[in-house]
Amino acid sequence: MAIIIEQKPLYNILPIGQQVIFAVSDDTIVANKFKVKFIAQVFVSGLAISLTSDTPIGTFKTTPNNKGVGIFDLRPILETFVKPDNEGSTFGNGSRYKQSHTIPVAQAVTHPMHLIDKFAVSENAIRFFAINFFVEYSDSETGDVIDFTTLDPEPTEQYIMFNGVLQYDDVLTLDKGEYGYNLGSAPDPVQYFFPNVGTNTFLSNAPRTQNARLTDYGTLPFFNFLPSSSDKVTEIAFIFLDIDGVPIGSQTITQSWTLGGSTNGDLTRVNSRLMYVGAFPANLRNWSSTFQSLVTAGTLASYQVIMGSTAGSLAAYTINIICPNERGYEGIRLTWLNQWGVWDYYTFNMKSTRSIATKRIPYTQLGGTWNDSTFKISGYKGGKKNFRVNSTEKIKLNTDFVSEAEGVWFEELINSPEVYIVNGFSADAVNTITNKYIDPVTVTTSSYVKKTIANDKLMQYSIEIEKSKMKRTQAV
Repeated sequence: MAIIIEQKPLYNILPIGQQVIFAVSDDTIVANKFKVKFIAQVFVSGLAISLTSDTPIGTFKTTPNNKGVGIFDLRPILETFVKPDNEGSTFGNGSRYKQSHTIPVAQAVTHPMHLIDKFAVSENAIRFFAINFFVEYSDSETGDVIDFTTLDPEPTEQYIMFNGVLQYDDVLTLDKGEYGYNLGSAPDPVQYFFPNVGTNTFLSNAPRTQNARLTDYGTLPFFNFLPSSSDKVTEIAFIFLDIDGVPIGSQTITQSWTLGGSTNGDLTRVNSRLMYVGAFPANLRNWSSTFQSLVTAGTLASYQVIMGSTAGSLAAYTINIICPNERGYEGIRLTWLNQWGVWDYYTFNMKSTRSIATKRIPYTQLGGTWNDSTFKISGYKGGKKNFRVNSTEKIKLNTDFVSEAEGVWFEELINSPEVYIVNGFSADAVNTITNKYIDPVTVTTSSYVKKTIANDKLMQYSIEIEKSKMKRTQAV
């Protein structure tokens, strides 16, 4: 007998933040040979994988258990090869800050992902992986172990993993495959984001109605060419509405290479499967004359963002335009890494309170010159002084009255490992930008109370954040 893959992930497109279990067996070898170990040769790449010519990222071994089966959980290894997309892609002739540049890729200017004009592909959040399974053994108890690379492997199919997670309480199912039971979620939660069904949507758990100021940046992520290469996002339509919900204009952008997207010729690149569109007001102000004219006229109240695919129009998002708080409160927009490894956004438009926590490192200075021909006293010397002063800024944010759906959504913000302040639109024509728009923070709120209309009537939330970078002073 040859190696049999007894168990594998049920779906070939999976969020990598879950147990990625493979179980393999070879009853003949286990029963008749010595020093038996099962071997997983793991391949990860942004390009289509060749199990015969590519270089594996690692080789991992395990001994058979009491049932003669080798079980691998590859999550801790695989999840290190995906990470958030913090910068807009320079792939092809993609979106650039303020405009689409036609400069060579080698000279392309990077920019925060949140500021893209139209489209951008993922660079870090999605990868292919595949595995060759081997079994090594010795013919005798004292003999040498056979070099497993001289044996024929049992290959897996090519999987797509992305930087999402499944929670411990997600319902799982065991699907009886050809040889054994395959583990997966039931139903597959990823299917609701494929561009092949009219009710499917962008890759987010956010409510489909959101609020944003005219100065707010943000993206909406989506899957492309999934679950099959014929399932493609073809365009994004923006329908602009007045205060009565009547359309007063529209603009459609075709998903294409020249606008930062991906075409059918890119299927060997995994980054064509996960993409972003600049969908919020500040992104549209970068390029849309139609949008800008409606802003100038003061007639725009909201707009819809509709993803068009080869399956037809998918469910729409509505972005309501909100004004700066009439009481003069400072609006602060946060973005955070959501469950699916991409970005969600929320503008806190109510009262925010800033405070500074200061840490001082003191020392005692001598009051005169002790290393000179005579002792001299200087009035500015001597006594206790601060060698360095480091300050950390903290901000307490408050929401307006929110819905229950938004309250559930905020739980992802509280639990997110990456959170940033996204600063507002600027008319400056700057192509190289650093430290201007993205400010890293950590959420310091340690508890989250889920509110409901039945219990709490009108619902508001308070969230505390702390800026990640300290304000420094000179060392003396």
